[in-house]
Amino acid sequence: MPASGPGEIEFVATEGGARLCVRGEWTLAHHGTLAERVRALSAQAGAGEAATVDVDGLAALDTAGARLLHALLGPERIAALLADETALPRERRALLKAVADALAEPPVPAVGTQGSALGDVLADTGEAMVAFWRHLAGITGFIGLILETALRVAVQPRRWRMTALVANLERTGLDAVPIIALLTFLIGAVVAFLGATVLQNFGASIFTVDLVAYSFLREFGVLLTAIIVAGRTASSFTAQIGSMRANEEIDAIRVLGLDPVELLVLPRVYALLIALPMLTFVAMVSGLVGGMLVSATTLDISPVLFLSRIQDNVGLIHFWVGMAKAPIFAFLIAVIGCLEGFRVQGSAQSVGEHTTSAVVQSIFVVIVVDAIAALFCMEMGW
Repeated sequence: MPASGPGEIEFVATEGGARLCVRGEWTLAHHGTLAERVRALSAQAGAGEAATVDVDGLAALDTAGARLLHALLGPERIAALLADETALPRERRALLKAVADALAEPPVPAVGTQGSALGDVLADTGEAMVAFWRHLAGITGFIGLILETALRVAVQPRRWRMTALVANLERTGLDAVPIIALLTFLIGAVVAFLGATVLQNFGASIFTVDLVAYSFLREFGVLLTAIIVAGRTASSFTAQIGSMRANEEIDAIRVLGLDPVELLVLPRVYALLIALPMLTFVAMVSGLVGGMLVSATTLDISPVLFLSRIQDNVGLIHFWVGMAKAPIFAFLIAVIGCLEGFRVQGSAQSVGEHTTSAVVQSIFVVIVVDAIAALFCMEMGW
């Protein structure tokens, strides 16, 4: 029978080989006494050569006692003791194994070679390219998913969500008219003032009208509108869908058998496709009005002369070039905003990070696509 009372350890040398006998209670209550006995026995010559361990007299064992046994016996004899299923009850073997695993020494990390500055730069560049490629593949795949869903829903009018479309159209289009009109009006006035300041020195003040018209019809109208919408609407899309993702509402939609792309993404994409061209037209008109006001007050160019100059010297192609960019920008902004919302991991911090990422990506993509379109139109002579 196991002996009760404080734990005892005894090293016995017999003709059959060395044996270490463990008896009594190896618990936290007797930790001080047991620690002294373990240190004393470890100092004895030959204690480390004990081939077998006798634990038949072990009455109780907890993590403190298991820690002392591990220090006394060492990992190899503890492993041999655990391998013997008859030596200890199953629960004590499990406890001893857990303590042994926790005390196992971590592997020594291999000493790496010292890297060079060029190698570090190339490694960082490679990682950035891989991340960019994966992100581009994700956007491309999401665009394909949106187009597939749109084609599938287009032939089923009963699945069109007109209420969601109108609500998103109001938020993305109608509510943005004041800020778009005000900012483009002020920028139109600034462009006209700068043009007048420079061109007046050459006696070519009348060309201020052409400068304002060309810049707002081709570039500034759609570009400024897209940048404002990217900061205002893309962030809104990401925050809305990201909050639903964090609250597990997206999972609930899937459990109900509904398609989140059809329910959440398509109404937002359609609304922005309708709203951005209209906002672009508002921006063009507001910019021209701002330039007209500065021309009338600074250059004595009347509004009638201003409009007549535009009609005679500025072709309609410039208006259509600017308007043609609007649906492209709208689609890209909506896709990026919705995709970043679906990438939210489930915390408020993740919502903020992806909202910021959506705005930065949208503005970056808009500027890059606008630059490519400008080069293409220049080569085509449009």
